Formats: sequence, structure tokens, C-alpha cells
Amino acid sequence: MTIDWHALGTVFAVTLLATVGLVGVFTLGIVGLSAPAGARSRSRSRVLTRTAAVLCFAACAAAVGYGIHLIVA
Repeated sequence: MTIDWHALGTVFAVTLLATVGLVGVFTLGIVGLSAPAGARSRSRSRVLTRTAAVLCFAACAAAVGYGIHLIVA
């Protein structure tokens, strides 16, 4: 039995980058929803941060959905 170390390293790197990226995008969504009180007083800033947070969560949902699609298919 031989181990293809290149393939194993590639899978490890892609998994690590995808995980860190997904957690980072989710964190940006959380930060966007928990804006400080000063930013909430400005209507335009509040809408922008909430929109960015929703887009971050949508990207996370799309990534999870794609992962489930890869597993099922």
C-alpha cells in the first residue's frame, strides 16, 4: 500500500483554506450584525452593514450547500 503524499497534501491545503475562509466570512457576518451603537444611529451605515452581513451569511449557506451537493452526488 502506497500513499500519494501529493494528493494528501493538496486535499489538506484545500480543506484548510476552505475552512478558514468560511469561518472568516461567517465572522464578518457576525461583526456586521453586531455593529456598535454609534453606527446604528446612521441609517445608511446600518443598511450597508446589514446588507454585507446578509451577503456573508448567504455565501456561507451557498458553500455549505455546495459541499452537501458534492457529498451526495
